[in-house]
Amino acid sequence: MKTRRNEIKWHLLLAVIAFLMIIPIVFAISNSFKTLPDAYSNILNIIPENPTFDNYLQVFNQLPFWHITMNTFLIATAVTVFKTITSFLAAYAFVYCEFKGKNIIYFILISTMFIPFTVTMIPNYLTISALGLGDSLLGVILPQLGDALGIFLLRQSMRSIPGSLVEAVYLENAGHARIMGDIILPLTRPAVVSTGIIFFINSWNEYVWPVLILKSQSNYTLSLALQTYVSQEGGTEFTVAMAVSVMTMLPPLMLYVIFQKYIIDTFSMSGVKG
Repeated sequence: MKTRRNEIKWHLLLAVIAFLMIIPIVFAISNSFKTLPDAYSNILNIIPENPTFDNYLQVFNQLPFWHITMNTFLIATAVTVFKTITSFLAAYAFVYCEFKGKNIIYFILISTMFIPFTVTMIPNYLTISALGLGDSLLGVILPQLGDALGIFLLRQSMRSIPGSLVEAVYLENAGHARIMGDIILPLTRPAVVSTGIIFFINSWNEYVWPVLILKSQSNYTLSLALQTYVSQEGGTEFTVAMAVSVMTMLPPLMLYVIFQKYIIDTFSMSGVKG
């Protein structure tokens, strides 16, 4: 009975936390379908009295929405692909290759996860400016080609693979490329997919770094365009801003809903082996 009561307490706590996290999403979706007078008079009503798509139509009329979405998609896709590849290769090296200082290098890489972005922001900005990549999509992408979290997650996944499988391939004098392609990648595909989804969502929602690099509206990302629109309108057309926010969060939300099982399994497996 005591165990049952503890489970009920934890489930109630998780339900409250989930409810608090869902409220902003429901608020944004609800107000995106309201007229401005309706939103001001019934802002907390979940169901709009007079549902309308005018806010979404205004988004397409006032912003180059498809162009901005393509910018965001290109950045998120490039960052995701390169981060996933570099994380996979680095994780493989740390698990299956022997070289001097391997543990020290791994510790240093993992330690970078605890360094605030504000510490590396200025050095990265100066480097991108010196390379002449300011106000370009490449300038946003370049500093994000590696990620310590991806290395950690994929390394933990690879460590769960029985060593006998890899040793058997080694006995056939197979190279590292064959081992990665025939053994490691198929067995770690769920972890690779979920890690890539995490990279994509984080890159899609990134705001601070793009706002430092991108100056031209033609290069804006969705998060940057949303903030710029709200600033220009002074917050008066917040129903349109809600429509922009809904359209911004929809792709990563759908990806998470589709691949949530892989993401949860990857994080749970990260603690199986140290």
